[in-house]
Amino acid sequence: MRKRPIQEKETKKGIEGTVIEALPNTMFKVLFPDGTEQLAFLAGRMRMHRIRVMVGDKVSMELDEYGGKARIFKRL
Repeated sequence: MRKRPIQEKETKKGIEGTVIEALPNTMFKVLFPDGTEQLAFLAGRMRMHRIRVMVGDKVSMELDEYGGKARIFKRL
C-alpha cells in the first residue's frame, strides 16, 4: 500500500472581528472593523476543548465562500 506524501499544514488566515451577541447553540453575531455583521459558529476544536467566547471578545474566523456563516477558530 502506497502512502500519500506528507503535505505541510496550511496556516489559517482569518478575518478578525468582535463578538457583539451570543446566540443559542454556540452561534454568535460578529462585528467586523468595517461595520458589517456576520453570523458565526464555533469550530469543533473550540467546542471540544470548551473554550469560552464571551460578548466583547475579539475572534479570528474563516468566512464561507458562498456567503453563509463564518467559522470561529481562534479567540484572541
